[in-house]
Amino acid sequence: MLKIAYDSIYAHPLPEGHRFPMLKYELIPAQLLHEGSITTDNLFVPAICEEAIVLQTHEATYYQKLINQTLTASEQRKIGFPQSPELTQRELIITQGTIDCCKYALEFGAALNIAGGTHHAFADRGEGFCLLNDMATAANYLLNNHLAKKILIIDLDVHQGNGTAKLMEQENRVFTFSMHGEHNYPFHKEKSNVDIGLKDGTDGNTYLGILQETLPKLINEQKPDFAFFLSGVDILSTDKFGKLNVSINECKNRDEIVLGLLKQYQIPVTVAMGGGYSPDIKIIVDAHCNTFRLTKEMVD
Repeated sequence: MLKIAYDSIYAHPLPEGHRFPMLKYELIPAQLLHEGSITTDNLFVPAICEEAIVLQTHEATYYQKLINQTLTASEQRKIGFPQSPELTQRELIITQGTIDCCKYALEFGAALNIAGGTHHAFADRGEGFCLLNDMATAANYLLNNHLAKKILIIDLDVHQGNGTAKLMEQENRVFTFSMHGEHNYPFHKEKSNVDIGLKDGTDGNTYLGILQETLPKLINEQKPDFAFFLSGVDILSTDKFGKLNVSINECKNRDEIVLGLLKQYQIPVTVAMGGGYSPDIKIIVDAHCNTFRLTKEMVD
């Protein structure tokens, strides 16, 4: 059965200026339920991630700042949200959701977190709307509990997974692959195991061709027994921050390539949504829902 992590706190409470893009966390499950792609049995509510698990990836001093609400004004500006207990709770639930999805993926082949993909968070700080790095934390959880031996992180958000790259740079059991806009945020890139920086205006055919050429080689070379897929839809031509020229159908083709290869090689995968900032919320929701529909086909 396909299992999907979702909690209403994913969308609440958030600063008023960020309310619109965060509506997707309510609308994605509502759409999937409405159309019958999933039922409530597919959804589960994660708990709050335990401190000991967070500290396998993040520094204790930073964690205490989040818990005690002592981030400086400068640290909050880099994150993009003002601190609040609810925001910290939200990130801890998202992180546990990704960990839980890993367990379900090991059982069923795939699982999704409606939120997650917080790839700009470092060990000692948050950036770019990311407080805790859910995929890095979940990867360390899998390794520390002997649930995986080699992990592939496939980061196809339009923004480089700089926090993930830095967190995993000394961990040779985790291979990081980021395909992103070269001239997009973050402007200082960290070094993933493989980085592909795309020029502004890269079209969908070019994008898919690069992915089809690169990903099978990485899978064959690295032979992962677990994968994470960050399926950001900010690669769309309609995205106000993306700078690429990928259609919604081509974004769906991207997901088909990734999920198809992982199914072919029988590699369990946890999928997280990442970014999406098209002015029309319907486009964001439709693009994300395609990922859920395709993943359900993978499991079924």
